[in-house]
Amino acid sequence: MSDTVRGPEPGQRTITTSVPARLDRLPWSRWHWMIVIGLGTVWILDGLEVTVVGNIASRLSEHGSGLAITDAQVTGLGAALYVGGACTGALFFGWLTDRFGRKKLFLVTLAVYLAATAMTALSFSAWWFFLFRFFTGFGIGGEYAAINSAIDELIPSKYRGRVDLIINGSYWLGAMGGALLSVLALNTDILPKDIGWRLTFALGVVLGLVILLVRRHVPESPRWMFIHGQEEGAERLLEDVEHTVEEETGKRLPEPGSSITIEQRTSVGFLEIARTLFRSYPKRAVLGFALFIGQAFLYNAITFGFSSILVKFFDVPSGTTGYFFAVIAFGNFLGPLLLGKLFDTVGRRKMIAGTYVLSGLLLFVTAWFFAQGWLNATTMTACWCVVLFFASAGASSAYLTVSEIFPMETRAMAIAFFYAIGTAAGGISGPLVFSALTSSGVVGDAVLAFSVGAALMTAAGVVAAFLAIDAEGKSLEDIAAPLSSRRSAAGEGTTTSEAPAT
Repeated sequence: MSDTVRGPEPGQRTITTSVPARLDRLPWSRWHWMIVIGLGTVWILDGLEVTVVGNIASRLSEHGSGLAITDAQVTGLGAALYVGGACTGALFFGWLTDRFGRKKLFLVTLAVYLAATAMTALSFSAWWFFLFRFFTGFGIGGEYAAINSAIDELIPSKYRGRVDLIINGSYWLGAMGGALLSVLALNTDILPKDIGWRLTFALGVVLGLVILLVRRHVPESPRWMFIHGQEEGAERLLEDVEHTVEEETGKRLPEPGSSITIEQRTSVGFLEIARTLFRSYPKRAVLGFALFIGQAFLYNAITFGFSSILVKFFDVPSGTTGYFFAVIAFGNFLGPLLLGKLFDTVGRRKMIAGTYVLSGLLLFVTAWFFAQGWLNATTMTACWCVVLFFASAGASSAYLTVSEIFPMETRAMAIAFFYAIGTAAGGISGPLVFSALTSSGVVGDAVLAFSVGAALMTAAGVVAAFLAIDAEGKSLEDIAAPLSSRRSAAGEGTTTSEAPAT
């Protein structure tokens, strides 16, 4: 329960609460599955969106598609606007999420995505298509901030690592579906030129509506509630959840092991967020930068050029590259699925550093095999799958890391900030660095692209070996004290657990 004490300023309240410990002691239940399905499945939509647009670009540019647009505009300007929208949406909605709550914003961001995707399907001109590609990215970017913060605050600490990794890795299920769906959309024997690509966007709307129906039942984060003066609502919510879990398991829950004392507040300004990230936690900020930049460049070294490499070096027909991408996407999903548990058992530092360094070294090996002429389309795809099996777990752990190593009041904004940095690096620097190299038809250029991505991924792994936080099994409040905590961390490495209030 929460004990309320008057603070020194008029209207200010200090409370001692065991809400975090009560959430972390919950066993896995149907309630947690509802959270995972309601919040986590949106990543599938993101993977579907990005992959479909890339694979149907050639159809959109054909005469009779219903749009006067070129292939280069779709993959260039269209992709840049989507990325720009995602970065803007992450920062905008991330700030609102920390200020107004997780639930309000994860409903709003999904609504923005649904409306923009529906409007994209109805595109009648290039400017309309580009406008709503921006707003689709705007909604998806907001989703990353609102969803990751809510998931980490609702999932027990024992399971937080694997759940977060698998949810972020589910992006690749959407990518796999998008690759296969694009093959269907490009088949004019089944769908007319001006209808197939529209139906792929319409499918995203249908899936999003289903997710919205489930998401309505996902609660607000009790952690956010007790800091923002809604401790009574947090207590009622947790009492209902505890009662439901006890009925499901047939066992009485143990007493929570700790409590925390905080001074309630309504909002945190941008300057305080910046000071927290870069003055109180500079090493963690460096870690976040390294992880996001490393994974962005490794992925773009492969994904920006995979189709061109298959077509130009291995004579794979352009219409069938989607099958190869589906295989690569499946390998990406398997990484977080099979390795996720190890991030909670072996530990964050070892697994983050290990997956980053190993995937970087394996990409170096792939580049060498390719330079020697030892690979064909099948073996090249197999090499990419092995690299990305480890890289996907590492990349997903980047999102996990920045969502759990900063104070709760800044969580959504921290996720948004590092997501924007990584997305911008991938969507802006990636094309500039890799598109010319992987499409030139010169073996040495493609090898250079692989080597750049591999080097940055390996370097990020080395940074993680020194700076990653051993957060496995720990309460979020023990990893980084809330700014409103009476024992708020003065810097990196401090914790905030307190003995239960008497």
